[in-house]
Parts: sequence; C-alpha cells; structure tokens
Amino acid sequence: MSQNKPIRRIAIIGTGVIGASWTSLFLTKGLQVVATDVAPNAEASLRSFVEAAWPALKRLGLSPGASQSNLKFTAALAQAVDGVDLVQENGPERIEFKQKLYGQLDELLAPDVIIASSSSGLTMSEIQKGAASHPERCVIAHPFNPPHLIPLTEIVGGAKTSEATIKRAEEFYTSIGQRTVRLNKEMPGHVANRLQAALAREVYYLVSEGVVSAADVDTALCWGPGLRWGVMGNLMLNHLGGGPGGIEHFFQQFTGPMTAWWKTLGSPVLTPEVQKKLVDSVHAEAGSRSIGELAAERDEVLLGLIELRKKAAGSSQTKSTAA
Repeated sequence: MSQNKPIRRIAIIGTGVIGASWTSLFLTKGLQVVATDVAPNAEASLRSFVEAAWPALKRLGLSPGASQSNLKFTAALAQAVDGVDLVQENGPERIEFKQKLYGQLDELLAPDVIIASSSSGLTMSEIQKGAASHPERCVIAHPFNPPHLIPLTEIVGGAKTSEATIKRAEEFYTSIGQRTVRLNKEMPGHVANRLQAALAREVYYLVSEGVVSAADVDTALCWGPGLRWGVMGNLMLNHLGGGPGGIEHFFQQFTGPMTAWWKTLGSPVLTPEVQKKLVDSVHAEAGSRSIGELAAERDEVLLGLIELRKKAAGSSQTKSTAA
C-alpha cells in the first residue's frame, strides 16, 4: 500500500445520520466526496443535512477549497467508488450485509484504497472476511456522533489489517482535525461506547430504583464530572485529584472508598416496566422541547466548547514554542 498517495477523494457508502455527518466534515476539509445510498430520497436528505450543518462548520473554520459543490451522488456503487482514495462505509450493522459489501468493494477498488468502516459494534476481523483479496486494507474508523462536530475517531484493525493501513488511516483522520484513538485489540463497542455504556448502566439503575429523577441524574452528570470531562479525561483528572502527590497519592487516598462503591453499583434489567419508568422520567425532563430543539441546544454548547478547546490548545502551543 502506498503511504505517500494523498487522500483527496472519498466515497461515502450509506448516507444516514453518520454518513451525512461524515460527508459534511469531509467537504469542509476541501475533499471531493461521492456518496451512494439506495434509500428513497437519499440524495435530497443528504444535501439538506449538509446545508443545515454548514453554518456550524463554517463557524469552526473551512479549509481551502471547501464547498458543498464538491459533493456528487449516485445510486450505483461501482460509479461511487471509481477513482476514490478512501471509502467510508456506514452500512447497516449486519455482518452478512457488510461481508457481502466488502467482497464487492474488494473487486472494484485498487489494492491501495482503504476501506474504513464506521461500525460501532461489529469487529473488523469478521467484516474483512468478505474481502478475500485485500483484507489488509480494511479498518474500523468509528466516529462519535455527530462526527462533523465531535472530533473523535477510533481506529481498530482486524486480524488481517496491515500496520501500514492503520498508520495511514491515523494520519488521514488526524489531518482533517480528528483526535484518533488506536485500539491495540478488538473489543465489542470499542472504547468510547464502552465507557458510555458503563455510565449508562448506573444512570438507569439509579433512576429505576427511585434514587433520583432523569432530570437530577443528568444535572449531576453535566454540571459535575461532565464539565471536567469536557476538559480532561478521567485519569488526568485523577492525577489532579491527588494534589501535589498526583496519581500516586490519589490511589493511596481513594482506592478504598472507590472500590467499596464499585461493589454497590447496579446491574439493571431493562424490562418493559423499567424502560417505562426511564421513558416517563426523560419526557418529564424534556418537557415541551422537541428533539430538534434539544439537538440545537446540544450543538450550540458543543461548538462553544470546541472553540474554547481550540483556543486553549493554540495558547499552549504558543507557550511551548516560546519556551
């Protein structure tokens, strides 16, 4: 696989929420995008999504050559992948579907074209079994929704993925402003979703047990640890939590209490009754706000946080250079 060939033309397979969001991001980076989806009205829905996302992306900064006119659409898979440098696959989470698709892509694409999957649950070792000729160029590149705003991509190779593919994928996603996380071994749900699932389990438990309402548990998260997590990760915050003694003192001080809490963490069963309790509590929290209004509120705060983090990162870089 050529390591020097620039990635300038992307094929998007599947233009649902994730595919449309990837499309928007790639376009803002000045890349050429050819999208394909057989769903009715897929092209109109995609272009509408991109147009709606554009003001926020413009606020974050467009790269030279960024334009919505760089988007092409076709329902024909072969036409969509003709001459591309990377395929971002966003198909249904069904292993039979993906293996068949990867078999088709393996025949259509030149050997040096990366096939990256946005899959959040399936492993690349299973998916790449469909690519009999060149499984080494297949890799998971899993985003965090919505990828046009949240700059996180998890990179996971399968049993037959080459190191060259992983390195080239990391370099590409980093070049478009993504923070990449490389998994050294495959895990169901990768990393970010596993962290989210662990937290969700305790959230559901606390609400279902009547300890707290949906509104209060969400307040506890987003106005407590969530504020800190928007700045630093758990382990670095532990390092700060140890005071001058750092992470070493943190473990000396909190290992006992923390492991005692672990023993009381819940394992809720999401029965219809428990789900109804959660649903009712969430609707009470949402009140009259629509899904669209809530999403707009989320995105506006996300934009502000991203802008602030960029500013802080630039300031740190300036100080480092001056030193």
